[in-house]
Amino acid sequence: MQSFRVAAVSMNSPFGELEWVFEQIQNRCREAAEQGARLALFPELLIHGHCNPKTWELAESVPDGPGTQRLIEIARKTGLVISAGISEMQADVVFNTQVLVGPDGYIGKQRKIHMSRDETLFYKGGREIVVHDLGFCKVGTIICYDNQFPEVARIHALKGAEVLLMPHAARVKMWEDDNPESMAAARNHSHDFFVSCYGQRARENACFAVFANQAGRAGYVEMYPRDSPGQPHHCGVGLVFAPNGDLLESTPREVIQDEMIVCDLDAGLIAAERSLPNYTLRTRRPELFGELVREQVDA
Repeated sequence: MQSFRVAAVSMNSPFGELEWVFEQIQNRCREAAEQGARLALFPELLIHGHCNPKTWELAESVPDGPGTQRLIEIARKTGLVISAGISEMQADVVFNTQVLVGPDGYIGKQRKIHMSRDETLFYKGGREIVVHDLGFCKVGTIICYDNQFPEVARIHALKGAEVLLMPHAARVKMWEDDNPESMAAARNHSHDFFVSCYGQRARENACFAVFANQAGRAGYVEMYPRDSPGQPHHCGVGLVFAPNGDLLESTPREVIQDEMIVCDLDAGLIAAERSLPNYTLRTRRPELFGELVREQVDA
């Protein structure tokens, strides 16, 4: 791995406003490039929206669909590697997919494996855990709820990942409009929840971890009451963790808004952690882990 600078963008994906979304992606990528970033992480399902009622109509092929092609165009203009979430259609089946593109075109994708709550109504789970070599680092993508399963991050690390990308559209805590205290409470709760979970993912695998969540109200869906935690309303937050689990960079804690953080990833930090006597990937005993893959429920 080479040392490099990464950007994590926390932003909204309002239903029906695809052009606005792409405009914001382009603007943020330009800002990130101006600040010296080489990689920009955008949230889960940023293209088309999270659990959008029109998901099946909007979903498109990857990489030939217009969404991925527009991301490639932005990557070429800005010189960045871009990771962004999209609804992918293959054979009339929709997947929650994070695509990875760069100045030279399409790099690859990761499909979300575990569906959370009502996501099962819209998406089918993927079956692969993929690591992509960007030249300056190797990245593994773990989409939202998949991060709650430590095995996913571990497999990425075993396959050589040095940076874990964690795109989210997480509905952790709701808030009231025009109530700053309610917003601050939701934001602080979300921030603390993500830090408590994902610093550990970085530390137990000696990887950098970069987190970006959707931010704001994407819209309202008729299947839930307006104040339901099932509504596509997300508290934002952007975070970067070091390979020892320390928090390197964070968005502010009080306000839910579109924002970006930029952080240097020092290759020396990952080398230091992986050279320790107790580096877990060296001392683990996989021959004892058969219980993890044994069927737990009788047919």
